Amino acid sequence: MKIYPFVAMLVLSVYPFMTGCATTGAKITVDTTSAAAGGMVTLKGESRRLVGTPLKIDAPLPATELIDAFTMEKVDLSRMKGKVLFLSLVPSLDTKVCEAQTHNLGAQRDRLPEDVVRITISRDTPFAQKRFAGEAKLTDLTYLSDYRNGSFGRSTGLLQEESMLLARTVILVDREGLVRYIQVVPELSHLPDIDTAVVKAQALAAEK
Repeated sequence: MKIYPFVAMLVLSVYPFMTGCATTGAKITVDTTSAAAGGMVTLKGESRRLVGTPLKIDAPLPATELIDAFTMEKVDLSRMKGKVLFLSLVPSLDTKVCEAQTHNLGAQRDRLPEDVVRITISRDTPFAQKRFAGEAKLTDLTYLSDYRNGSFGRSTGLLQEESMLLARTVILVDREGLVRYIQVVPELSHLPDIDTAVVKAQALAAEK
């Protein structure tokens, strides 16, 4: 049976408690370790399998199309050479942990050189991403959507098999388009170590 994209997104919208984003007002734990792309993560201790081709350090980003939430244009990150890419992957923006992760990324503007591009990627629709950016006053970030068929998630080994949402991940890509840092957050209800990623992004930006 064929499932159309808008139907798939309707189904995905009922998963806020399966994404690792749902939380109470308690302080959110920051993970400093990493799982492996294409491996396993957990959600409150319950295992979640990541499917697809695992992304590797020192390898180029795969050629896949994402949709820019503000322009609706197709974007292939593997072709974005000349700048350092700071990729923040979240399961769903409209949930507390993902919102906190994206606000943290937004707060790094003054710590990062201008040639570091901060990008949030999720399977939310472009319209949902644009609405979030406006409401959160985080319009200086780039938002890319993998909503159509999860091709970016599959091509990096970062797609959750159960929910079909992206795993919580930070990826740094150098000016040559090579992956230089990956943190796949082992527990989906935790935050990534943005501070460590910022320091590494600063170092990549200093490379000439």
